[in-house]
Amino acid sequence: MQNQEILQSAADQARGLAIDAIHACSSGHLGLPLGAAEVGAVLFGSDLKVDPSDGQWINRDRFVLSAGHGSMFLYSWLHLAGFDLPMEELKNFRQLHSKTPGHPEFMETPGVECTTGPLGQGIGNAVGMAMAGKMSAAHFNTSDHEIFNHQVIALAGDGCLQEGVAAEAASLAGHLALDNLTIIYDSNDVTLDAMADASQSESVSDRFAAYGFSVERVEDGHDLQAISDALSRARANTEKPTFIEVKTVIAKGIEEVAGTPGGHGEGGAKFAESARQGLGLPEETFYVSGEVSSFFEQHKAGQIENRKQWDATFSAWQAANPEKASLLASGINRDVPADLMDQVQVFPEDASLATRAAGGQIINDLAKAMPLLISGSADLHGSTKNYIKDVGDFSKDNHGGRNLLFGIREHAMGAIVNGIGYYGIFRPSGATFAVFADYMRGSVRLSALTNLPIFHIWTHDSVAVGEDGPTHQPVETTSGLRVIPNLDIIRPADPEETAGAYVAALQRTDGPTGLILTRQNVPNLNAIPVEDRRNGVLQGGYIARKEEGELELILLASGSELSVALDAADQLGTTVRVVSVPCMERFDRQDDTYRESVLPNKCRNRLAVEAGVSDLWRKYVGLDGVVVGIDRFGISAPGDTVLKELGISVENVVKHAALAGLSA
Repeated sequence: MQNQEILQSAADQARGLAIDAIHACSSGHLGLPLGAAEVGAVLFGSDLKVDPSDGQWINRDRFVLSAGHGSMFLYSWLHLAGFDLPMEELKNFRQLHSKTPGHPEFMETPGVECTTGPLGQGIGNAVGMAMAGKMSAAHFNTSDHEIFNHQVIALAGDGCLQEGVAAEAASLAGHLALDNLTIIYDSNDVTLDAMADASQSESVSDRFAAYGFSVERVEDGHDLQAISDALSRARANTEKPTFIEVKTVIAKGIEEVAGTPGGHGEGGAKFAESARQGLGLPEETFYVSGEVSSFFEQHKAGQIENRKQWDATFSAWQAANPEKASLLASGINRDVPADLMDQVQVFPEDASLATRAAGGQIINDLAKAMPLLISGSADLHGSTKNYIKDVGDFSKDNHGGRNLLFGIREHAMGAIVNGIGYYGIFRPSGATFAVFADYMRGSVRLSALTNLPIFHIWTHDSVAVGEDGPTHQPVETTSGLRVIPNLDIIRPADPEETAGAYVAALQRTDGPTGLILTRQNVPNLNAIPVEDRRNGVLQGGYIARKEEGELELILLASGSELSVALDAADQLGTTVRVVSVPCMERFDRQDDTYRESVLPNKCRNRLAVEAGVSDLWRKYVGLDGVVVGIDRFGISAPGDTVLKELGISVENVVKHAALAGLSA
């Protein structure tokens, strides 16, 4: 390869930047930034196809630092490569309001493709990005113009690859033969507590070969030419993803801790001065030589020129394919049809459907209106009912398919859906049973943290699951998801509320949504106008039954328990109001005037009913109100029997209403 001498200087200066930043704040992880410096030099100085002047170029290579604790690796190279990350930001590493937080955060730092840190998530994200790249090529490339042909490269360590989510995602990537994906394994034989052989003895490369990856091994991970050659072979591989094991020395450059667990964290920073001398760096901290700066300025200019050549191809493609161009623009801009709700069928008044079944019809209506809507399931399409008809399955032979078959890999599903969300263009969703949301919670939390416009479909939502018993009855799951900040959880009551729930999920572009749907049939609540039910979901809560005369009691409910509350109100009398609260988060975002109109402060007699744990309803009913819930695990029996046994019945609501200030 060319420019080896200057790239080696850049690698050593990147080591110096990491040492200085971590020493300055006495916090951070030195091991990867120093150990993988040559990998960074080859990637950012030669291999990656990016335009640092425009981090959102749609055909850029995506680089994912899965081992996010090594964030100074990424920040150093983004700075050197010419992204909008000035030296002052490196000096403010891990400080308040800096662009260099402790772990990489999406939309906080130019050039950061996804939020990483929880180990293994970046592998799943990278798989999702690679899938999205293949989808984009299938949807938009033509025989005359190839506008999508980029690569996705992830850098991971032993910690990432020991995590189950990485194994799940990698297994699927191999099965799908994602030849646009490369995983670089920073193989330094060290974990945080001990040498890696204290907790693993398998051949990681053999494991990835078994997944279906092409495997490369770079014996000297500090040999620029060897790294470059391996990456070149990965780009040339058109049959399967590539796994490159790069043997490195953790914390290379700090002799006192290099190659040991002590090199993982900030422990080596106290040897900053001697390390700088050993690397041939001057006493000046945060040093970048003029020669290195000049090299990267020229390299950036070349990348911008390559981008301009792509721009010409893109302009020709736009002119030749106006409909495709319009569709692509809508995906990039996250456009949603203004009449989306009108695209959803109105259900027959006598419809008695599980909300999962209603959802199956709704997602097919919406898929026609939004051609970039895709959906997947963790081997449960037959139960979650979210299969999109007549659009095919995404596979190694069909990258245009819009149904994603994740297999029994819930955590990877969450991380992959996030990766597609980070990529942009498509509106992805995943589905499984509600009780298995806990398997994917780490990914769900990150989607909320990073404001991703994705959604999940979680069915079999309560003890009404019945015979499968307490292992499958998610009494605590819905509330457990509701406490994640920035995650909307919608539990609709009937088919029309379900229509509102799906539209709400797609209209939301600043965060994720979870749809909590029933296994059992629920009645269509025809006493409430269709428009009220649909729009009421968009507001999170609404009056489902208006009292006559002076208001004496408010019953609140979500999901299948709304029909229970309505029937109970019929017995309790005309002075009872029923409020549907399908989405606490949306309701809480409404202004004071609206919330007061639904839940007036003057009426403190309140009772909430939901087939799940009760505590979160206290914010609406207060300490003097009553919650009819299920604060225990369920039981195995037919669903109706379980509901009655655990108190989710009209009779029990009427019985407890007296405690809220009004008896039947």
